[in-house]
Amino acid sequence: MQFSVTFRHMEATEALKNYAKERMERIKKYFPDPIAVHVVMSTERGYNHCVDVTLQLHNGLTVAGHETTENMYSSIDLVVAKIERQVRRYKDKLRAHKVRDAIGPVAWSHSVVAETPTEETEVEPSESEDKSDGTSPHQVVVKTEQLTANPMSVDEAIMQMNLMHKQFFVFRHVDTGSVNVVYRREDDSYGVIETRS
Repeated sequence: MQFSVTFRHMEATEALKNYAKERMERIKKYFPDPIAVHVVMSTERGYNHCVDVTLQLHNGLTVAGHETTENMYSSIDLVVAKIERQVRRYKDKLRAHKVRDAIGPVAWSHSVVAETPTEETEVEPSESEDKSDGTSPHQVVVKTEQLTANPMSVDEAIMQMNLMHKQFFVFRHVDTGSVNVVYRREDDSYGVIETRS
């Protein structure tokens, strides 16, 4: 098992690192190596002890969990229990997930854009334009993510989205090879956006 720990806003201790590693070893009974685990431990306002775990399985699926308590050891125990429940629940589906040779993964990028007003000094507004404040919206990229769209079925994409606690997930449809997006709707049902080439 590849294991790494990041400490934020707190002192790094071997005792916490070893405890987290020992607890995460329980996942090995469900899946073979290689399993990559990254644990982030942090404190907020001095008394909230937060643990975030990202677990990358041998078949490429990712499981994520987060817990906050007043004790770091309790947070570790709770997040490991949460991940173990998810893994147990999805074990049969995860076992059925096979690497697709015919269709390879596709890299994709996700950007978050925000509108901010900017001064328009170069061009005078015409008579028909609104002159109220002399500003117009300007698009600013706030965050960009580079990820890979792996080939899988819609059911597998929904499972992966749920394991990662995300609102949407981009994947390549195993039958068509097209890049699709599965997303969670407001009524907790699922939707799929299909692309055409």
